[in-house]
Amino acid sequence: MQKFDFSIHTRTGQKIESIVIAGRDRDDAERKLFQMYRNCTVVTCTEKHPEEKARHSASMEDLLTLISK
Repeated sequence: MQKFDFSIHTRTGQKIESIVIAGRDRDDAERKLFQMYRNCTVVTCTEKHPEEKARHSASMEDLLTLISK
């Protein structure tokens, strides 16, 4: 599932920033948003991409050196 970051104005005029909603696509995420905040206005919507974590793989030699210290 993708995640979408919404900024909205509620029906009373209050601005809410950074509401993150998961959905199959933007339409699905907006449907869920409108269920929670009826009659709101979407100001911005951006798709959030998962940050890829760089993992350093340790070799057996690195592990043994670390343990022996």
